[in-house]
Amino acid sequence: MWKGPEATALEIAHATSSHPAPPAAPVGVDPTPEMGTAPGWRARLTLDYGLRGSRTRLVGKSQSGPLTVQRAFYPEGATCHNYILHPPGGVVGGDSLEIAVHTGTGAHCLLTTPGATKFYRSSALLPGRQVQRFHVDEGAVTEWLPQQNIYFSGAHAELETHIDIARGGRFLGWELHCFGRPSNDETFSCGSLHSCTRVSVGGELRLLEQLHHSQAADMLFSATGLRGMAMQGSFIAAPCSEAQRDLLAQILHADTGENYPHPVGLTLVDDVLIVRALGGQAEPMVRLFTRCWSGLRQQWLNKAPCVPRIWAT
Repeated sequence: MWKGPEATALEIAHATSSHPAPPAAPVGVDPTPEMGTAPGWRARLTLDYGLRGSRTRLVGKSQSGPLTVQRAFYPEGATCHNYILHPPGGVVGGDSLEIAVHTGTGAHCLLTTPGATKFYRSSALLPGRQVQRFHVDEGAVTEWLPQQNIYFSGAHAELETHIDIARGGRFLGWELHCFGRPSNDETFSCGSLHSCTRVSVGGELRLLEQLHHSQAADMLFSATGLRGMAMQGSFIAAPCSEAQRDLLAQILHADTGENYPHPVGLTLVDDVLIVRALGGQAEPMVRLFTRCWSGLRQQWLNKAPCVPRIWAT
């Protein structure tokens, strides 16, 4: 049900079940002290984007462990599109993934992932961890559109997202969480998620959201949790005005109901615009958020939507 422009925020998350054995080291990557001798793998990827002439370039990259990025694509001219790759394909107990993205003055990058990030069953004492840091300079734009995180039953995960936007910079992005494997009727029967999202604009903290669930049943069925659904997602854009809030309200009014019959909320607080949604499957939520992103891109950025081609494969 569409709750209107100032609906109460939903704070929840999502997952998928079963657990394979820990993946082998990717071909061509030698084990290091960060990857193999300690419990789990340590992977870090740092990306720096800068404006060179009229085109955004990946001007700096450093990586350690099994995280990397494909070559840049330019399907719309000046904007740089990159796909972040995690060759093992999943996160097991003790793994730690860290991604840091800096978008320099005037640059514009769009980042996505070719597939879902899977968190497999782990010990509560040795959770899987993922940290994402985005720094957007003045006049820069960062678009972060990853595929969903999938939490297998028994997974213990810790997530951190830090978004630091300079005055005059802009950020659009989403996070999608799937708990269990709804297509296989597998629920997130046990496990935990600890998540924290921080958004700063002009050096001032504007949003701090924390989610702590250590009892899977409480998270799945609570009125303040997933309400029996498997999916939770948040779409974030900042810094926004009432004009962008009203645009998304129109899109959500048109799309919710028969097209998207699940709870959706829209808030604009301290220039941070957030759409929060619950659902039963990933695809309808991705379509809903893609329409929000497309509308904002045209009105706010004055750019036609350009969907990453990897999504069609």
